[in-house]
Amino acid sequence: MAKAQNKTTENEASVDSFLASVSDQQKRSDCLALKSMMEGITGSPAKMWGASIVGFGTYHYKYDSGREGDFMKVGFSPRAQNVTVYIIAGFDRYEALINKLGKHKTGKSCLYIKKLEDIDLDVLEELVKESYNLMTEKYG
Repeated sequence: MAKAQNKTTENEASVDSFLASVSDQQKRSDCLALKSMMEGITGSPAKMWGASIVGFGTYHYKYDSGREGDFMKVGFSPRAQNVTVYIIAGFDRYEALINKLGKHKTGKSCLYIKKLEDIDLDVLEELVKESYNLMTEKYG
């Protein structure tokens, strides 16, 4: 039986070209700011994951089912409605930060932001830093 392959994998596509192609100027500007912030936090260069996700750092996971793979530790994507920030560690342990963040929505590990001016950037930076550090401690 063939192993299922992840649909979203790291690739060699140009992050700068991808971000330059974001048509909405505000969203493009926000994404460039996120790229700079996340490179500073992680010390890792931005890499494309799939066709539309910019990710930083990698970790290898293995589930009890035997499924395993590699994924980014943190990242973001300019989506139609929002900029999605991927906080892979999830939000349960970050309630205090989330409560101070500003205007946003969350999913399991997705933080949806309309524009960066709607949130406290220092809080976002702390959230990204704590999540990245947790993923690094857990997975190396």
